[in-house]
Amino acid sequence: MKQKFDIIESTCVPLPLENVDTDQIIPARFLKATTRDEKFFGDNLFRDWRYNADGSPREGFVLNDPRYGGCILVAGKNFGSGSSREHAAWAIAGYGFRVVISSFFADIHKNNELNNFVLPVVVSEDFLSELFEGLAADPGLKVRVDVPAQTVTNLSTGRSERFELNAYKKYCLTNALDDIDYLLEQKGKIEDFERNRQ
Repeated sequence: MKQKFDIIESTCVPLPLENVDTDQIIPARFLKATTRDEKFFGDNLFRDWRYNADGSPREGFVLNDPRYGGCILVAGKNFGSGSSREHAAWAIAGYGFRVVISSFFADIHKNNELNNFVLPVVVSEDFLSELFEGLAADPGLKVRVDVPAQTVTNLSTGRSERFELNAYKKYCLTNALDDIDYLLEQKGKIEDFERNRQ
């Protein structure tokens, strides 16, 4: 969903697992869906970890734990590896996550998140460990992600780190523009360029 990014302050959902691949984020059987409905994909985020075979919620999985919530997912190292399916980013966005924090993202998945208005925030392994430890001790721990300043702050400890975000994607996120919206915004400049070439 297109939303402007500015400062996001939220509780978090911890997923302290490394090498979470796109098939675990959204199983392959959902790739045959003919819908792009956000709710459909969000309801099936981490489907095989989240639900039993009969469709009942699986006890012990973090998305079924009422202590945790918010629009920030804190994930282990190498998040989004595996296939390049964009459906994984659709599922994350469809669930309601606006930010995913990890110490490393697979490149294609990272770009898919950015293209679907989910901000991947890369932090140090030490900072990530601090977040996991803090969330285990206090599920109400909040994190602030300041997109204009490109900083992420653990509000429990006050510790902050700067994260990378290329200027183009930063402009798009802070203005709620996808790639086509951006091109349409440049329409006048494009037309001027074409006229001046003749």
